[in-house]
Amino acid sequence: GNILLDGDDVTIIATGEVVKTAYDAGILLKEKGIYARVIDMHTVKPIDEEIIIESAKKTRFIITVEEHNIKGGFGSAVAEVIAQKSPIKMVILGIPDQFAITGTQKEILSYYGITPEGICDIVLKELKG
Repeated sequence: GNILLDGDDVTIIATGEVVKTAYDAGILLKEKGIYARVIDMHTVKPIDEEIIIESAKKTRFIITVEEHNIKGGFGSAVAEVIAQKSPIKMVILGIPDQFAITGTQKEILSYYGITPEGICDIVLKELKG
């Protein structure tokens, strides 16, 4: 994976089309005084275990962002690494395991909160809780 932004409050790991969304969320969080490590995980298999473990040790929690079903997806692969190597609180943001709505890509991502603002809301909630 490639570190796009570096911080020590939260790690946001994304893959594919939503990397830009994750990066934009990192910028929004910085404006609020929260410093996010944003990672572009350009390959899922093999997954970059080293950067995941390093991030788990450096930040307070991890959020993964993906634009597809969360069951058995990218977030699950990250969760396997975390569970085995460096347990830390984690949130998986993606499409829930249910029949999805139809619409444009932008409409669907917005509906499920896969937006910079949606990511920020989750981070703020988790840091308070």
